[in-house]
Amino acid sequence: MTKAEIEAVLRVAFGQCEAAGCPLEAEQKQILLAAAIALGRTQQAESTSQNGSSLTAAFEAKAENPLDELTQEQRTALLQFIQTQQEGIPWKVQLLNDWLEGRESGSMQFIRDLYGPQWLEQVQPVHVAEYAETAVALKLGDRIEVSNNLWEWVQEDGPCSREWFGCTVVNISQASDSNGIMPASYSTYTNCMIRFDNGMEYEIQGVYEWNRYNWRWMQER
Repeated sequence: MTKAEIEAVLRVAFGQCEAAGCPLEAEQKQILLAAAIALGRTQQAESTSQNGSSLTAAFEAKAENPLDELTQEQRTALLQFIQTQQEGIPWKVQLLNDWLEGRESGSMQFIRDLYGPQWLEQVQPVHVAEYAETAVALKLGDRIEVSNNLWEWVQEDGPCSREWFGCTVVNISQASDSNGIMPASYSTYTNCMIRFDNGMEYEIQGVYEWNRYNWRWMQER
């Protein structure tokens, strides 16, 4: 989780404590917040220590997808909401803020009413990517933007913030797990070679399978 997501979850918990007649003191809140953020950073650092893309975590998370519990209509609504939030507040943070402030969440109200914050916390990018736009195939010459999260650890409040870079698709290839170390669903996957405007090239592994939310179609200028 990002720092903003951790803070949003804790604000909900603090509010529940107050509603139950057991409000926490300011110092207790600060201790809990600091501990949660430190734990989150440690876990993220461990999962990204290999190549910055959290592949191991993605493979493990894919075994059970919380989105499987939704109806087709609910999944469609959630995916549309996530897409609209890509340029604004992270979608999880937006929903948690709505709950904390007692605001209606529109088409996403069903998540609060039927599933709750515990279910929401289980949803990771790999789960969303399994359902989102995987049928949309890239082709040579397509202009896309990629996130620096592909090659470095992005932190909202750290030295490396999330940025987007324009590039061109120059090659699409299929790869297979010849060593048998990946789940069966990832026995084959798609790699995409891109060329940045400065001429440098970079290969995105699992461009549909586990890196779908690290690229987007080129935004109109």
